[in-house]
Amino acid sequence: MVESTTHMNYPALLAALQNHANPERAVPMRAYMKNQFAFLGIPKTQLMRVCRPFFKGAANAPTDWDFVQQCWASPYRELQYCALEYLKAVKQNLTPSDIPRLQALITDKSWWDSSDILDLIVGNIALRHPEVNAVLLEWSVSDNIWLRRVAIDHQLLRKQQTDTALLAQILCNNFGQTEFFINKAIGWALRDYSKTNPEWVRQFIDAHRHEMAKLSLREGSKYV
Repeated sequence: MVESTTHMNYPALLAALQNHANPERAVPMRAYMKNQFAFLGIPKTQLMRVCRPFFKGAANAPTDWDFVQQCWASPYRELQYCALEYLKAVKQNLTPSDIPRLQALITDKSWWDSSDILDLIVGNIALRHPEVNAVLLEWSVSDNIWLRRVAIDHQLLRKQQTDTALLAQILCNNFGQTEFFINKAIGWALRDYSKTNPEWVRQFIDAHRHEMAKLSLREGSKYV
């Protein structure tokens, strides 16, 4: 049993993970991520079983950004996954003042696996604090593709709470891109919202069809 404390116990978490390391499994995991990161070789389900007890009660304590930074500094990708799981556990406590720290995570050790969690964490802050939308508009024209991707997909799963004017502006800001991860994100944003409002998505695609990449069109029109 891991006791709940104000500060997360990084050394204890690292030791627990190392006890479950599987070097043979780490090889295909590393290959799946294009050999960009080292892995301990712990499958996601097992990783969650190990790390989640450490975060019990975390939402009732101040956010431990030192712990997040320690996880992010690790060469092992599983530690970044643990940091993201921790941030999900405390997401309701995060405020606009945490956006610069989240931006630093988005732009360091960047890949789709971390981006796809950070977009929802940032999106949760923006939903509660609409002033963050101005930052997301800035990110939508950033030179960094991962900031663009988070801006594009930060409203995933919002359903009726989607800000369609913001969605449209961010998507339009990203037309004409050749980057796979940007065009895929545009398609995902449209596909997700089409489950809630297919007519809006249909009209948006019809209005912008000639500006959109084929990948975005294919993904975005899947349910319309």
